[in-house]
Amino acid sequence: MKQLNFKGESVSELGIGTWNIGEGDARQSSQEITAIQYGLEHGINFIDTAEMYGEGKSETLVGQAIQPYDRDKLFITSKFYPFHATPSLMRASLTKSLQRLKIDYLDLYLLHWRGNTPLVETVQGMYELQAEGLIKHWGVSNFDTSDLQELIELPHGKDVFANEDLYNLRSRGIEFDLLPWQAENNIPFIGYSPFGSGNGKGIDSPELRQIAQERQVSVQAILLAWVTRHHDVLSIPKASQVEHVTANIAATEIKLTAEELARLDQDFPAPIGKQALDVI
Repeated sequence: MKQLNFKGESVSELGIGTWNIGEGDARQSSQEITAIQYGLEHGINFIDTAEMYGEGKSETLVGQAIQPYDRDKLFITSKFYPFHATPSLMRASLTKSLQRLKIDYLDLYLLHWRGNTPLVETVQGMYELQAEGLIKHWGVSNFDTSDLQELIELPHGKDVFANEDLYNLRSRGIEFDLLPWQAENNIPFIGYSPFGSGNGKGIDSPELRQIAQERQVSVQAILLAWVTRHHDVLSIPKASQVEHVTANIAATEIKLTAEELARLDQDFPAPIGKQALDVI
C-alpha cells in the first residue's frame, strides 16, 4: 500500500470510509468490523468517520474494530456537525466521539460542512483542542476554493491540515481550481465517494465498462484506480466486507494507460471552467 506524506504524517493512499457502517444487526456489524480489521492488517492506516454517521453508531463500531491495534500507528479522523461548530459545542462533540471511539485523541478533526457559525470561532475552538492534545490536526470538509482562501486568512487558519470533498470520475469540477490551489498551498486533499454511490446511483459509461472488461476487473476497480492515478489524493471508499477491501487494495495497483485515460475523458470530460462544488 502506497503511503502519502500529509504534512509529515504518513497515511495510506487508501482509507476506510464508514458512512452507513454500524447501523445493522449484530451479524452485519461483525462483518464490518472484520472488514476494517482486514484493511488495517493489509497496509491501510486511515479511517474516516463522523458523529453524523448513524448518530454515533459508526464511531462506536470503529472503536470496537481498532481495539486490538497500536493506537499510535492508526490515523483516525472524525467530523462534527456545523451546528456544533462553536468552541463549547465542538468540545462536547469531541468528548462524545472520543468516548465512542475509545481513544484519547483524534489524529484529524474536521468541520463536516460550513454552517452559520463564523469560521473564526470554529478555528479558535479547534486550535484550543489541538493545544490541549485532544486532536493532532484539524481541517474542513465540503469546502470550495473561496472558503479555503477565506479560512487561511484567519488567525491560525494556515494550520488547516486537510480538506475533504467529493471526488470521482463523474464529479471532476475540483480539478479546475481547487486541487491545484490546495497543492500550491500544501493542504492535503481527501476524496470521498470514489464510486459515486452516495447519491443513489453509480458511475457508468460504455468506455468505462469496456476498459474494465479488457482489464478483467470490476468497474469499481477502474474508478478507484482513476481517483488515485496521480498518487496525490487519499480516497476513502466504504468497504463493509472483506471482499470489498481486498478489491479496493488491488485497484490501487492498477496503472491506467494514457490511452485508457483519454477514453474515460471522452465520457467524463475534465472541467474547462469553474464549477459549483459537488457534494453528497
